[in-house]
Amino acid sequence: MENKMTVFEELKARGLLAQLTDEEEIRELVNNGKAVFYIGFDPTADSLHVGHFMALCLMKRLQMAGNKPIALIGGGTAMIGDPSGRTDMRNMMTRETIDHNCECFRKQMSRFIEFEDSADGENPTADSNFSRAIMVNNADWLRDLNYIDFIRDIGAHFSVNRILTAECYKQRMEKGLSFLEFNYMIMQSYDFLCLYEKYGCNMQFGGDDQWSNMLGGTELIRRKLGRDAYAMTITLLLNSEGKKMGKTQKGAVWLDPEKTSPFEFYQYWRNVADADVLKCLRMLTFLPLEQIDEMDRWEGSQLNQAKEILAFELTKMIHGEEEAARAQESARALFTGGNAAEMPTCELQDGDFLNGSIDILGVLAASGLTASRSEARRAVEQGGVTVDGEKVTDIKTAYAPERFAGEGMIVKRGKKNFRRIVVK
Repeated sequence: MENKMTVFEELKARGLLAQLTDEEEIRELVNNGKAVFYIGFDPTADSLHVGHFMALCLMKRLQMAGNKPIALIGGGTAMIGDPSGRTDMRNMMTRETIDHNCECFRKQMSRFIEFEDSADGENPTADSNFSRAIMVNNADWLRDLNYIDFIRDIGAHFSVNRILTAECYKQRMEKGLSFLEFNYMIMQSYDFLCLYEKYGCNMQFGGDDQWSNMLGGTELIRRKLGRDAYAMTITLLLNSEGKKMGKTQKGAVWLDPEKTSPFEFYQYWRNVADADVLKCLRMLTFLPLEQIDEMDRWEGSQLNQAKEILAFELTKMIHGEEEAARAQESARALFTGGNAAEMPTCELQDGDFLNGSIDILGVLAASGLTASRSEARRAVEQGGVTVDGEKVTDIKTAYAPERFAGEGMIVKRGKKNFRRIVVK
């Protein structure tokens, strides 16, 4: 009988682990359900996005193994802004905006992770009360700090020379690093110290671009308390070209269905490159590794099947199985002519029709598939526009309002951009 893979071994096999402070100790704690770990989320918007998705998946995997997650909402640190991965300073937000975003995060996470205040049986991922997550906001201890006391008590343990060697700061030195942002590492380290003292938090997990800040926290705990704490970074979700995934021409792929519909969310994953689909299946889904390894031999049209599996599984996790099924059905309708009711929809107004019709250039511009009529003209002339599966080659092609009756007209620009066009 084969031994079951431990959770730590599975994290490795899925390609999730990047840097660790003490691999043996982290393996021991995680495999035995003794990790009390936190992941930080700065509320810079009113929704989580795909960039947060892998962290949520990690929280869920570790919670299922009996470990206790702490979701730290950065209501305090968001007032400064993390310089990591930035070439410029983040926009300053008001307290009211930050507090609103924090509440939005709380609602979204509660649908994914089981918290201590969850109703029994509502989201049964945690095996015991110990492993139920807690959510805390660092505004509770950061916003009312006495600056002099903080600098004397905490700042004395940090070397400016060492801070400036951190990659996130080195990248900013050429364009200028504000003193405000310079404090970010100290504040994130202080978060770890507070969580250690309040909740026995012994680990911090985060993206690989957070490594320097995380080391600052383990070192502060060692200096202040003489105790050991650990840090582990998650591999960044990059595509085969080395670019961060989770972006489209319209911007971030959000977890909020009002900002990115379940259909658009599904389509994002359905359209990943062939070279990225297996990596995404390993890192983001909960499908058995054996099943994913079988797909390693797939090629050609089978890769499209793998992409459908990826898109369905992730949409189901975020939006539920019913929405995932509807999104899949609508996506297939692009090619089979089936029910397209769940596709992104544009409603034309009476004013869009001149002399009783609207031309294809007007349709493309009004729907947002192109930014202007001139861009629409180029798209048609280059053969990249279809209406209900038929290529449009004449820029003068026009449609009467009746053409958009019923389920409307499906217009595609290229392979991945489309709209269902209806008349209000």
